[in-house]
Amino acid sequence: MDSATSDRATLSDTADNGLKIVVVGGFGVGKTTMVRSVSEIRPLNTEETMTRAGEAVDHLDGVQAKTSTTVAFDFGRITLDARSVLYLFGAPGQERFWFLWDRLFSGTLGAVVLVDTRRLADSWYAIDRLEHHGTPFIVACNDFGGPLHSEQQIREALDLAEDVPLVECDARDRSSSKYVLITLVEHLAALSAARLRAAEAAVPEAASDATALAAAAPTPEPAP
Repeated sequence: MDSATSDRATLSDTADNGLKIVVVGGFGVGKTTMVRSVSEIRPLNTEETMTRAGEAVDHLDGVQAKTSTTVAFDFGRITLDARSVLYLFGAPGQERFWFLWDRLFSGTLGAVVLVDTRRLADSWYAIDRLEHHGTPFIVACNDFGGPLHSEQQIREALDLAEDVPLVECDARDRSSSKYVLITLVEHLAALSAARLRAAEAAVPEAASDATALAAAAPTPEPAP
């Protein structure tokens, strides 16, 4: 993930393995900022200026200084090696755009749930949808300078399982955002390894059950 950001970065002719990760979370938690900070190309974003018409539906509690918002999705790219490319999608946070999420989740390896610890309740829907789809995810707490919470307090507030990684980050910082993505990739690798071990353990057990059944079966009598 050490690719330099460039507006002219071209995709290698040998790249034939596309990997997809989605960044989700509540309104104004920094999803666009994270995609922008790590993408090697100028990211596609669909930010529009917020107007008074949206005041009734976009609640600015805690983000009063926000002047623009994503109205479709963000898109960035990171070249991993000669063959593998990571495509990064940022989902819009407002409830009126949640209908886009199911389509964005299609084909994704995993997700980053970006949260603002001042507004943890805004992250519940993202976690609920990921669990509904069976999509692996990690949680990253973006630093907005709010009150400090312990890891256990955040886990309890979000009802997170102990095996879901929880990290802190600054979405504005490239190295910090890269650390979040690396944590997600390591989590996906650990889940894959666990599934493989479970599958390998099931094979001898099934063979043992088949042998026991065969031994218990009555011996057929010889034909007269």
